[in-house]
Amino acid sequence: MIEKYLNKIVKVKIDRPLNSLHPHFKNLKYEVNYGFIPNTLAVDNEEIDAYILRVNKPLKTFVGKVVGIIKRTNDVEDKLVVMPKDNSNNVTIEEIRLATNFQEKYFNSTILIDNN
Repeated sequence: MIEKYLNKIVKVKIDRPLNSLHPHFKNLKYEVNYGFIPNTLAVDNEEIDAYILRVNKPLKTFVGKVVGIIKRTNDVEDKLVVMPKDNSNNVTIEEIRLATNFQEKYFNSTILIDNN
């Protein structure tokens, strides 16, 4: 259950840094850092993926707070949204949707956040 990660601190290994190209779809450029949570297992039998928001430089690893979950309604692969612990206040669904639209526009989804 991916919802258990909401508001948790996680370490993300970045395999698609900011401004990199998708390994198979060369016209897809990553507008945010994107990676996975090591030693986890998602529904697709891969590690849980995560978008890193509010960081404007390419990264290799990142430790931050899970502020949202993108729940895809037409795919089994949900995504975590992670931000710097000290810059995770006032996140909105609109901010997440805009920042991840470069890839999420191909899927139908709902976004869960908890600003408490």
